[in-house]
Amino acid sequence: MAARKDIDGSASVPQFYGKELRFKREEAGLTLEGLVEGSFYGVTYLSEIERGQRRMPLDLAQHVDRVLRTDGFFARGCEDVRKAKQGAHAAYFAPVAEAEQRALTIDEWCNALIPGLLQIPAYTRAVIRSTHPLSTPEEIDTKIASRLKRAKLFEDPKKPEYWVVMSESLVRNPVIPAAEMAEQLGHIAELVRRGRVFLQILPWNAQTLPFTALTLLFMEFEDEAPLVYTEGPYHGQTVDDPSLVKQYRKAYDRLRAAALPPEASLVLLEEAAEDYRHGQQRP
Repeated sequence: MAARKDIDGSASVPQFYGKELRFKREEAGLTLEGLVEGSFYGVTYLSEIERGQRRMPLDLAQHVDRVLRTDGFFARGCEDVRKAKQGAHAAYFAPVAEAEQRALTIDEWCNALIPGLLQIPAYTRAVIRSTHPLSTPEEIDTKIASRLKRAKLFEDPKKPEYWVVMSESLVRNPVIPAAEMAEQLGHIAELVRRGRVFLQILPWNAQTLPFTALTLLFMEFEDEAPLVYTEGPYHGQTVDDPSLVKQYRKAYDRLRAAALPPEASLVLLEEAAEDYRHGQQRP
């Protein structure tokens, strides 16, 4: 039997509430199965909440309060947990970073920046300095480390399946020096060659399509409803309403259909990387 892992309640707000949930459940003499009985959630879901890996939805918190007779403690804490920052992530993005670790598939459309999961440290540093010019070097290093930690999901050879459609402008218009840009594109190309990333590039002169100005990220899970995340400057929104997710998905599929196929996209990416290495740029 695997050793029972302690929960560090000081690590984050979600872990604080998760530790308290485990304490109250065990104090009541209930197993995970016993606590979720009568709810719409499974044992794995509740276990991940206890470990601080998920945030408790309000309906489950209300169920837990009723069963454990905790006088609304967990329901009241839902808002605190929802707003909490997870490490260096902004409050609105923290749940998305958590969900990435559970996702079976991730599909992303990026028009403004190379997606965070694919960024090298030099690119991330330039983005942070541009968007948060008053950040200290220590704060920047923390954010870079957090982004690199997210990208560790590519160490799994199979999960998640990650498909990204990127605007050609992200390849042609560098935000870092040419040598570093060549490294950035080379990093993406290596992930593509390894089969960990499926890449399509939307040409700069492609037909104008809906949502080209809006970043979109879709995730599908084994035991959760799919969700879509959209982001703008200093804000983001998670959508899990099935009808809205379906509409966003149709727009994404149209973008993907207009993009270059993966083989041609990889060639374009590698040619651009080579141009940066030699100080050239193609039209």
